[in-house]
Amino acid sequence: MKRIDLEKWDRRDIFAFFSPLSNPFYSVCFRLDVTALRRFCRQKALSFYYAMIFLVTRAVNGTEAFLYTLEGGQVCLLDGRRPSFTDREEGEAYFHIVTMPLGDSLEDFCMAAKEKSRAQRSFIDYSSESPDLVYLSSLPWLDLTALTNERDLDPDDAIPRIAWGKYVEENGRLTLGLSVEVNHRFVDGADIGAFAKRLEEMIAAL
Repeated sequence: MKRIDLEKWDRRDIFAFFSPLSNPFYSVCFRLDVTALRRFCRQKALSFYYAMIFLVTRAVNGTEAFLYTLEGGQVCLLDGRRPSFTDREEGEAYFHIVTMPLGDSLEDFCMAAKEKSRAQRSFIDYSSESPDLVYLSSLPWLDLTALTNERDLDPDDAIPRIAWGKYVEENGRLTLGLSVEVNHRFVDGADIGAFAKRLEEMIAAL
């Protein structure tokens, strides 16, 4: 983690502009083509959900603006974020929250996520909670067009919240709605655009 010198930070004025707000958060929902990802997951017998978690987190970690956080009032740049995601075993009524390292391999992550989720006996492991997370979830029952997140309105909260709905066929391609909620003190629309482009490129390369 790197401490940022506010006097030399090129984002200083934007950070200062949004800092007085009690609610500096905003969300954007856009459509994502996941045709190649579903094909890849079927060929490899992998979970589409876990694969999305891996790729979304990789795209977050490749977009600098998503890595800013506040530690004791000091702006810092994280080395990377870890996925903290909702999951639910088949047949169970309620979900639980799994937090784990990302690693370097999509296939290894999918296998490790499945094992960790099945082995977890608590709703959440609070010892894993930290500012270096990205919160991830899915609503596979709906074609997502918009989303809000529950939160305490702490303007220092810099954890991105990303969720997606079910994929649907559209002109012979599979797309889904993906929602990104961020703190405007750190992340602008152009940064979300860069994140989306990076994610699209990673999926297309599968």
